[in-house]
Amino acid sequence: MSSHHTQTRMPASSLKQVFKACDEDNKGYLSREDFKVAVVMLFGYKPTKIEADSVMSSVNPNTSGLSLEEFLSIVRKKKEVQLHQSEIRHIFTAFDRHYRGYLTLDDFKKAFKQVAPKLSERTVLEVFREVDQDSDDFVSFKDFEYAMKCGQNEA
Repeated sequence: MSSHHTQTRMPASSLKQVFKACDEDNKGYLSREDFKVAVVMLFGYKPTKIEADSVMSSVNPNTSGLSLEEFLSIVRKKKEVQLHQSEIRHIFTAFDRHYRGYLTLDDFKKAFKQVAPKLSERTVLEVFREVDQDSDDFVSFKDFEYAMKCGQNEA
């Protein structure tokens, strides 16, 4: 058992420190905004509205926010399935068959037809709209990368 995995497997004490740092008022839970700050601290990016909504809707509805246990569970899952930048870029490039640097709905339809042929066109359209964060009818690499990182929580 080597100690080379310390980067990917963060000790609970470090995660607890992040939780405490983000729970400034010592409420015992993280609000939606607190959670966003924690994600920036741990993963280096600001979570999308979709990701924050997804996480906050998954917690106990009788509480005001994310408990330490829920936070630890969510972050560990996120760490375990986190794709490397190069893998995400590789997938994006495979979808971007015309090398334009963005994906159109047509690119999505063609890609999904190959990887998930039974998926309805309506579902593909919904996925495209969700991934297209700024609703410009194009999915940039940044949009795609966020979706790939955020979507892993729901797997």
